[in-house]
Formats: sequence, structure tokens, C-alpha cells
Amino acid sequence: MNLLLQAWDVLLWVGLLKGLQMALWPRLRPALGDFAYPAAYPASLLLFALATWYCGLLRVPVALALFLFVGLAVYGIRRGDYRSGEIRSFLFWDAVFAVGFLFALSVRFVNPPVGYFSEQYMNHAFLASVIREPVVPPLDPWFAGGHLTVYYYLGHWLMGSIAIVTGTPSEVAFNLIPGTVYGTAFVALYALGHLITGRWRWLPLAVLLLVPPSVVWFVARGSDLYYAFQDTNWIIPGGRVEFPVFSLFLGNVHAFEMAVFNQVFLIFLLGFMWCRWGGLGIRGRWSLILLLGLSVGSMPLLCSWDALVYAPAVAAFLLAVLARERDRSTLAAAVAVPAVAFLVYLPYYLDLEPAGIGGIGWGLPPTDPLAFLAIWGFFLAIIYAAVAPDIRRVPVALAVAVPALAAGYAVLAILLVPLAYLLLRRERSFPSLLCIAGLAVLAFCEIFYFQEMLGGDYSRFNTIFKFYFDAWILLGTGSLLLAGKWLAGRRPVPAAARKGAAVAAAIALVAAPVALDVDIGRGLLGIDYPPAGYHTLDGLAYLEATRPGEAAAIDFLRTLDGDHRIVEAENGDYGYYSRVSSFSGIPTILGQIGHELTWRGNGPWYTERPAEIRAIYEDPERTLALMEKYNATLLYVGEPEHERYDVRLPDRGLRLIYDEGGVRIYERAG
Repeated sequence: MNLLLQAWDVLLWVGLLKGLQMALWPRLRPALGDFAYPAAYPASLLLFALATWYCGLLRVPVALALFLFVGLAVYGIRRGDYRSGEIRSFLFWDAVFAVGFLFALSVRFVNPPVGYFSEQYMNHAFLASVIREPVVPPLDPWFAGGHLTVYYYLGHWLMGSIAIVTGTPSEVAFNLIPGTVYGTAFVALYALGHLITGRWRWLPLAVLLLVPPSVVWFVARGSDLYYAFQDTNWIIPGGRVEFPVFSLFLGNVHAFEMAVFNQVFLIFLLGFMWCRWGGLGIRGRWSLILLLGLSVGSMPLLCSWDALVYAPAVAAFLLAVLARERDRSTLAAAVAVPAVAFLVYLPYYLDLEPAGIGGIGWGLPPTDPLAFLAIWGFFLAIIYAAVAPDIRRVPVALAVAVPALAAGYAVLAILLVPLAYLLLRRERSFPSLLCIAGLAVLAFCEIFYFQEMLGGDYSRFNTIFKFYFDAWILLGTGSLLLAGKWLAGRRPVPAAARKGAAVAAAIALVAAPVALDVDIGRGLLGIDYPPAGYHTLDGLAYLEATRPGEAAAIDFLRTLDGDHRIVEAENGDYGYYSRVSSFSGIPTILGQIGHELTWRGNGPWYTERPAEIRAIYEDPERTLALMEKYNATLLYVGEPEHERYDVRLPDRGLRLIYDEGGVRIYERAG
């Protein structure tokens, strides 16, 4: 796909995001006042996700959800809500969105491929499945006859719906998703900084850009950036550590990465409630309650691991506000927010088929404190500096660390000290509350883990992986806000210098990925990339250069209408298999088996489906009957199928509908 067409896709995509935001903005004013404009960016995405999701549930076109926003816009125009002078005064919020969007876009522009390394195939498969057949629950592209009731998918649904409305192909949409997340999250974090710190309002944005101290150490010792990220990724044995900027460069667009915009939006809403709740009228309070309910209610569908962190955090926060305010409307909020959160996506829970989590375990060896500080040292240094006056006033509270040290849990002792001092404060700021939440999450990970399929040394793999990511947002945002409040009390920098530095930093941020041509893992996928200068937003462009026969066959499959299922080779995870279903969105009998095992648990299918796929290719007497069993209408035969199986197909019952570039595609008759 040429760059002009990609530029058109970007313009349509951003135009839709801006249209959604502008339509919703005036309706948020009763709750958020001048913060309604930036808050409308993430809020409109959540509302669009909700509206399109119910369209999918009712089996009507998702584009009908636009009528909701058109109605809001028309209502706002008739009320005179859109005044040019006021809009011009808010354009700096659009500039903040643009910086985040363009930064992430430039990162993906130099690292575009949708490859089998990590979970890119899985995430593109979900996205392509939604675009091809936008129904709720979405079809599982790797388990013919199954649905994604076994997994959280709302992020893929949201982005797939945007792609449907704008006509953006999945391979380009895949690389527009990080820009959408970063742009929206930048706006929410900047609004939070504006609310809390004043002059240093940009500082919270750094939580999406900073790297752990270990990355700096590895780069200083001669590693390139990718391997510095990877060495940090595995620095804690039995766990995986991922942080936002690494996720961006890796380009997975996994559920937890897409959910970042909702995390920071929820944090902003909580911060606004903490600071402004007392000054809101009844209408404003109920509008804020509905926004909180929508954000919390979207969280289990965006990434259920986030809900495990934020559900208790929000409950504790609402109780803290209730203890401070002690009035009926605050009590109503404490009840209504969880009620709205549960009811807003009630049909999702009725269909849910959870598997994988078998309880909470504990008793694993403690984390190496040096490895822990290599991840969290920067944020912890800020927090320790913030509580240093408290330590001097009440040194006896340091004793909270003694039991943990005696048990050999040095990391837990490191966490308990600032946690205790923050909890002992009579007056708590919102940044302190975020730090308390982040420290509590890390302390939980040091003692407990969620039991799942992985065992032995990897028993807490996903607990560390997902909870550390959430803790990075909570602890990072909280500590940066603390730093911003401290800096706000120093001598101010002249306004002209601040503006000049901000513009220079924005330009440098957007230009750096392209100028430096940052290479994240290129060549690790076993793909022979095209020559230097491979810059595009088309995540599948490499196929045209390296496997042109496959690329043409995928393009052909995308032109097919109807309810199809396809047979392709199955060969485990993280290899050049399951690629047809991933690239086309057409469900296959079995894709990456390890993922399905995690989602569905062990069962007869685990041995049955791989064996019967082999029989379809190798036993002509059973081919048609087995295809009919899985309602498979298409049979794909490419180079990987010949490598995996001794392909022998029946003479009758299959119609050859495609034969080019070493790929044959058959359609089952009848």
C-alpha cells in the first residue's frame, strides 16, 4: 500500500476520533467544566465502544453508533455550544493529543511488521476477525465454532469498529492503534497534571516515556536498545516486566496495552473527584458518577487484569471520599459507581466462559532486591524523598520493615516503609493515594500470585507481567505528580522559555524514532526484510517482498464474502503458522494451540483438533467429512502446509478457486 493511501487512512482515522470528541465535549461540562474538552477524548472512545458493542450484540451495523454522536453534535449546535473563540482557547489540548499520536505513529512507522514474535499474530487475528464479521461475542479466529467469550476483547472491538467506519484495512489499523492510545492517554495525563501541579502539568506524560534504570545500565554497557529492553524484560526470574514505551516499540497492541488510555482516564476522573467533588452540583456529580461507572465497567472487557487492580482501588477510594464528605450524594456515588460499572456490560458477563485462574497462591521465593530496584528505583527514590520529613518526625515507624526483613523479604521491607508513612499522614494528597495504590500492588506481588496454567518457576509470570504494568502507571504517575508539586514550589521558569522548551521537546519526541531509525527486533522473526528504508504503516507490507504468493492469496481471501471457515496448518505457537486466519480474520479449526489452552483449559479438543487437521490434509477418505464437521468451507495449501503434512487431497468434493504463486485454495462443494 503506497504512502498516500496510508496518509488518507490516518486522516480519516484521526478525523473520526476528533469528531467523536467534539460531539461529546459539551455534554461533559456539567461535571468537568474546562476539563470536559480533554476528557472527551477518552470518554468518547469508551462511549463509542459501548454503542458499537451493543450494535454487534443486536446484529446491526456498527456504523449506526455514529447516529448517537451525530445526535449529540446536532443538539450541541442547536444549543450554541460550539463557539469559535472558546474552541481556539482549547486547541492546546489538541496539540497534546497530536504529539502523543504522532510520536507513537513514528515509532510504528519504522517498526511496522505484524510478525509472529510475541503476540502480534494473535492481536491482529482478533482485529481482523472483528473487522470481517463485527458480531458480539466476536468469533474466535483460532477456534472454529468458538467465540471470544473466553477472553477480554473490547480494545480489539473498539479499534476494529473504528477501522470499519473509516474503511481502514486491518494491517494499517494495527499500527494506528498505538497512536490512538498514546494520544488519548497524553491528553488525560496532561489534564491530570493541570489539575494537580499547575506549571509542571506535562510531567505525568513521562510515565509513558520513561524506562527503568536497568535499561540505561544495559545501554551504557554496550547493548542496543532492543536488547536492553529485553534484558530488563526478564530481569526478575519467573516473571516478565513490561513498561509502556517498550510495549509501544514492540508493537503488540495487546489488550493491556490498548487499555492504558482507560487506566489514565480513570485516574484523572478519580483525581478530579478528589479535588473538585465538593464544588459540584447534583447534575455534575451524577455526570461524574456515570463517567466513573463507564470507565470502571469497561475495564474487565478491555483487560481483566486491570480490573483486579482497580476494582478494589476504586472501592477504597470511594470509601475515602465518603469518609471525608459524609453526605448522601457521596454515599450514592459509592453505591452507584460499582452498580453502573456492572450493569453497563451485563450481557458480557452472562456469556463469559472464564478459564485459567485457579485461585491465589503464595510462598514463592522473594524477589532479588537489586533486580527490583533496577525496575522501580527511580520512582521509589522520589517517594522516599517525599516521605523523608515524615521519617525524621516519626522514626519509630521504620519498624514496619523488621518482620519482612526477618523473613528474608527485603523488597517487601523496601515497599512497606513509604507505604506506612503515606498511610500515617492525616492529610493525603491525590498523588499520595496513587503511590499508596502502586506500592500496595507491588507488595501483593511479592507475597501472592494468581494460580494459572503456568507453574514451577513461572507460577507468578502473569501476575508480575500484568500487575507490574499497572503498578508502573499508578506508582509512576503518583511519584511524578509528587515531583511536579515539589517543582511547582521552586522559582518559576520564564513563560517564554517554558513554551520554547515544550515546542522543542515535542518536535524532538515526534522526530526521534524516524531520525534514529530505532530498530526493535527487526530480523528476529525469521523474516528476510526488504532493503533499508522499510518505512510504512502497512504491517503486512513485508509479505509482498518476502512471500508474494502468500500476500496475493491473503488479498484474495479478503475479497470473499460469506460465512467462511478455513483449514490451514497447525504447528504450535510463535512461528509462521496460523498466519492465514490471523491476516484474513477467517476462523480456522485451530490456531496457536498454547493460547487456546490458556483460554479454554485442557479438553478433548487439545489432541483431537491437531490430529483431525492432519487427517484433512493427509487422508483423502476423511477430508470432506472432517471439513464438514467443523463447517470449514475453505482449504488452504501453501508452503507451510507442505512442510507440515504429506498433502494428499480427494479428487472430488473440492473445487479449486485459487492457484497462484505456490498457493492453492479449495472450496468444499455443497
